[in-house]
Amino acid sequence: MTYSSGQLIEASDYNTFAGNTTAGLNRVWSTGSGDAGWGQTSIAAVSTSGVVTATNWATLVNNLSVTGSQTVTTLTARTAPVTGNIVAILTNVATDITNCTTNRGNATSQGTEYGVFSGTTSKTGTTGSGQTACTIVFTHTVTFPSADQARYFWNAGGRVRLQYGKSSTGTDIDGDWNTFAGYPGSINLTGRVNGTTQSIAGVSYTGTTRLSGAGGTQTTLATTTGWYNLTGSPTTIFLLTNTNAPYTNETIGTTATATSSTVLTLVTTWTQPAVSGAGVTCNISGGTGVTSPATSIGAATAPTTLCTYFPPSTAQGLSDTWGTPSIAASVA
Repeated sequence: MTYSSGQLIEASDYNTFAGNTTAGLNRVWSTGSGDAGWGQTSIAAVSTSGVVTATNWATLVNNLSVTGSQTVTTLTARTAPVTGNIVAILTNVATDITNCTTNRGNATSQGTEYGVFSGTTSKTGTTGSGQTACTIVFTHTVTFPSADQARYFWNAGGRVRLQYGKSSTGTDIDGDWNTFAGYPGSINLTGRVNGTTQSIAGVSYTGTTRLSGAGGTQTTLATTTGWYNLTGSPTTIFLLTNTNAPYTNETIGTTATATSSTVLTLVTTWTQPAVSGAGVTCNISGGTGVTSPATSIGAATAPTTLCTYFPPSTAQGLSDTWGTPSIAASVA
């Protein structure tokens, strides 16, 4: 590359900085591919026989500045060139683009939590009969408008969250489930962009991350599994077992599936083993359910698994290219 002090600024140099290769900003900024790309307006290339103008450089510098802010990357201080002035060499452009590319999964902030859903996310009727084992199965599908928009969502710091809860009473096993359902906290799925931890709004996410949870025996937490690690077959991303006597071996577990390039399917199963002993039953009470829209279980009492998501933020200067994924819920 000829880009250095005292040399002419060639179109090929500029196009490398702006391009969609591993050395170019468009790989992260524009469409990109896989776990790189936010879907922003592509930085135009300059004709090989053309002149690299101050306007061209200003576009690159300004978009690089937004990329640094978005990815929590410290950049070399520089001012965008102004038309009519001599364009001087801008130092460390290649280094700054490389660092932003490495940090591309980070996000300084996150969008407002989205809790609109169709269907049913709470089991309002009684589950179980006598001392026989039973289950409650919650299914949530998050559907993205397109495959590219799904990528932009995850690549720019989107996050899907599951919350669990129950507080209804009436049977001898309800109290135990009320406590156990509060143990998981929230389970959060991110893209695991660039195969590593993402810092989103100052919190580290590893792929599948448990937040604010305590209690029980955590059998599975798939910390290195995010959207880009999922396949068409269900992967268990979380499994918690109750160890509180006299009721033990109850479980809450969630699987995640990339049903397609536009659909994330989360299946959460609450399992109640068979019991024995006089006066002991497996019946789990229903109660009042969560209604849409909701971002917390709130005053609802029925067994509930609630799915919401935090879209990427536009606060740093990104345009909303990911659209509005929909959430559908069902209980069996």
